[in-house]
Amino acid sequence: MLAYNYPLLDFFWTMLEIFFFIIWLYLLFIVFVDIFRSHDMGGFAKALWVIFVIILPYLGVLVYLIARGGKMHERAAAAAQAQQKAFDSYVQQAAGGSSTADQLSKLAELKDKGTITEAEFAAEKAKILG
Repeated sequence: MLAYNYPLLDFFWTMLEIFFFIIWLYLLFIVFVDIFRSHDMGGFAKALWVIFVIILPYLGVLVYLIARGGKMHERAAAAAQAQQKAFDSYVQQAAGGSSTADQLSKLAELKDKGTITEAEFAAEKAKILG
């Protein structure tokens, strides 16, 4: 028979400790990312923050969140916005995106060649000008 010598409350306490440790690892990672993403600090200040967070990890993360936590969201939002802008420009470039004027000129060429009728031209022009 298996002996039961690990009480249920100890199991829940262990799970809570693991949960808090994972949260702390996530915060540590986010703090390191924010330290190196920050453009308002010089290299020496970044090095000091990294040393502080490595030598006194719990206190370092807590102090960093108190001292610079308010700006972390702004830097993360700016990075996400820049990434979205780069993605949008890549998608437009890859899709061969063109301006409205380019689309209208291509449509006019098709009409002049007789590929499309006047009614099709008017319908497509309305779609483009939307």
